Amino acid sequence: MATLLIRGGRVVDPSQGVDRIDDVLVRDGLIVSIGHGGGQPIGRADETVEAAGLVVCPGLVDMHVHLREPGREEDETIETGTRAALAGGFTSVACIPNTEPPIDTQAAVEFIRQKASRADTCNVFVVACVSRGREGKELAEIGRLVEAGAVAFSDDGSPVYDAELMRRALEYCRMFDKPVLAHEEVLELSRGGIMHEGLVSLVLGLPGMPAAAEDVMIGRDITLAETTGGRVHVMHVSTAGGVALIRDAKRRGVRITAEACPHHFTLTDESLRGFDANCKMSPPLRTAADVEAIITGLADGTIDCIATDHAPHAREKKLLEIDRAPFGILGLETAVGLTVTRLVATGRIG
Repeated sequence: MATLLIRGGRVVDPSQGVDRIDDVLVRDGLIVSIGHGGGQPIGRADETVEAAGLVVCPGLVDMHVHLREPGREEDETIETGTRAALAGGFTSVACIPNTEPPIDTQAAVEFIRQKASRADTCNVFVVACVSRGREGKELAEIGRLVEAGAVAFSDDGSPVYDAELMRRALEYCRMFDKPVLAHEEVLELSRGGIMHEGLVSLVLGLPGMPAAAEDVMIGRDITLAETTGGRVHVMHVSTAGGVALIRDAKRRGVRITAEACPHHFTLTDESLRGFDANCKMSPPLRTAADVEAIITGLADGTIDCIATDHAPHAREKKLLEIDRAPFGILGLETAVGLTVTRLVATGRIG
């Protein structure tokens, strides 16, 4: 039996209340014991890794990843995306269904699970479409998709724009205790926008996407979740107003959760001054005040988790002019470093 000794690392496992310098013994891929760092070895090992100054922790989970397959394999595949996840410390990811074709059938869910099994890297959980074809016109077959293995539902990349469809989605998903993951955007307010609407967009002469476009839709979905008792999860929160709305909804007992992305608590719209398309994303980078609100929301529990919204594009697409380049940024391999340096090292979160 192959054994591995990880020696002298900072062992962190919140589920077990562990946060100390220690040794970890692994046998055939399973942790068999945690010893006492600096003392006698906790067992013989075929291989020893010196982990002083490093963190040893359970694999992380990213609940918002775009693996692009099927349909856009030039950007990413299930195999390359899951390898990137492992490189970043993530052993489980939830993949978003804005593929081509979208993940809106049992066969599509089973295809993703089969490809992930063949890749044999990290766990892949499938998020299926709320509406057929992500067109926002007709509800997808929620029950059949759950049977196929879908863990949640989303039309991310687009909002569920029809309020009646969103209401019915929350009601159906409540029957299966599954959340609706909501991309919050009022399209009439944001259509044609390239970056956050504010002073920087005015100076650069670029069309803007106002914070109100996100806030108004968050307010709508809070009301619908409160009305139906369904579970709504707000994806990639980027505005101070959105954080305030979610905080108030939680106080009222609404079944709402939320996520923030590393780029939204690390960068601001000032990053667009060089017209760098790598900083073009949706929702856009916003102001320093929005960044501070998101960090405060993470610290006080208003925002429940950090998710990357890992959205890769082939290099040639991002080299286009900023008005033609696609929205999106990489995230899997940088999330831990950004979180530690921006939030942990500064004492904002533990």
